[in-house]
Amino acid sequence: MVQRKAFPVLYVGNVRRSIAFYGLLGYEVVYQFPLEGEPHYVGLERGESSLGLADTSWPEAQLGITVGTAPRFELFVYVDDVEAQVELLREAGYQIVQEPANMPWGERQAYAFDPDHNPVALATPI
Repeated sequence: MVQRKAFPVLYVGNVRRSIAFYGLLGYEVVYQFPLEGEPHYVGLERGESSLGLADTSWPEAQLGITVGTAPRFELFVYVDDVEAQVELLREAGYQIVQEPANMPWGERQAYAFDPDHNPVALATPI
């Protein structure tokens, strides 16, 4: 059977630092390359959601392209409690870009920067 799963691979400046950030959002490492030592790539999962984290040297080495400056993407993550998640990230030293607020589309939402200054939206349905 053909695998039909698709997931984004985020180019990050420091894989371990990004593992720590996304770990606070509930992502867990399910794969690492190389298998021992400093990771150059990791696969993360959170429920049915998957992310890859690759060192910014990967696209240059493999594709001959240089990663630009941030923001390079926005990730939208549903959480159980926006306020609690914001405080967890704040206490861990991450920058909160937008404090929790009710949105007209029926969600409570906030924004934080990941370690590479990409915006990560945190939302809970109202």
